[in-house]
Amino acid sequence: MSKKKVLIVDDSKTVREVLADIINSFEDFEVVGKAADPYEAREMMKRIVPDIITLDVEMPKMDGLTFLDKIMRGFPLPVVMISSLTKENAAITLKALELGAVDYILKPESGKSLKEIASKILEKLSIASQVSKSWLSMHKFRKKDPSLTQFARHTIQMVPVKGLRIMDAKESLIVIGASTGGTVVIEKILSELNNTKTPPILVVQHIPPFFSKTFAERLDKILPFNVQEAQNGARILPGDVVIAQGGKHLLVEKRYDGYGIIVKDGPRVNRHRPSVDVLFKSAAAVSGSNTVGILLTGMGYDGAAGMESLKNKGGLTIVQDREECAVSGMPKSAIEKGVVDKELDSKRIAEFVNSLFMADYL
Repeated sequence: MSKKKVLIVDDSKTVREVLADIINSFEDFEVVGKAADPYEAREMMKRIVPDIITLDVEMPKMDGLTFLDKIMRGFPLPVVMISSLTKENAAITLKALELGAVDYILKPESGKSLKEIASKILEKLSIASQVSKSWLSMHKFRKKDPSLTQFARHTIQMVPVKGLRIMDAKESLIVIGASTGGTVVIEKILSELNNTKTPPILVVQHIPPFFSKTFAERLDKILPFNVQEAQNGARILPGDVVIAQGGKHLLVEKRYDGYGIIVKDGPRVNRHRPSVDVLFKSAAAVSGSNTVGILLTGMGYDGAAGMESLKNKGGLTIVQDREECAVSGMPKSAIEKGVVDKELDSKRIAEFVNSLFMADYL
């Protein structure tokens, strides 16, 4: 199998050299170019088309976001952003994901070397190498016509849904799990939901500490929901959206006054903390058949076992259409378990959930 060709774009010569050494040490990847800025990168891309681009956020002449947008408008490729852990860069990186970046690599804190996160770099490149062409094309066409965002198949009902009923928002929960490509589709689904009808919504997005707070703040500004990063012991109500803290597991508990949040440490589950399985299994235990579980794009199998728990308790289980996913591993794993009620694209997920909760709770 031929190696995946990587183009590095970073204004720091040291970063370019160290990153190239790391990537060239991987069996399945090789660096075919090192550019100091987007203009140099564009000239290199005329001679050789890379399979993956690593792109710095902050650069002279042209910043990373501008170059990313040009890439996705013209000839979409998997792009992994290189970002520092600051509040400003967290917001910029989330914007990059919206524009079509696959993922991001966080530069180590001062005094540490990129070599210390070599395994994380390999993980991000491996994810980028598996991104679907249809997902990349979606970003290209979205720039031309916002209506051309659905590349999904027709609605697929995986398992017969017996006795489908209108649910009570005050008694129910919606739990959502996502990884690679998830921030964009979570925003899209929430923007289509009726905030006066839906029950509390809890979200696990595989995301590092600090970024989760920025993500929650961004959603709170642009959506009619009350969106907050999870706080241990907080009560949750219809109209609330809770985003799991990066680096902490999110669980839900039943209380005399409704539902409450549990935030806790603990070992990684399926290599992740927060883990989708932890949230879904928690919801299955406390809200059972009053739960709607939604599993979105992502690599691996986190969430599949949790979906099985929800299904066994009578909950309703939905996965994002695999054709629309950046990486379809997580939905596919749940489908293979035979525990998925419906496979829908993001727009139809929102439409279907809205149909379940018909009465205003306000």
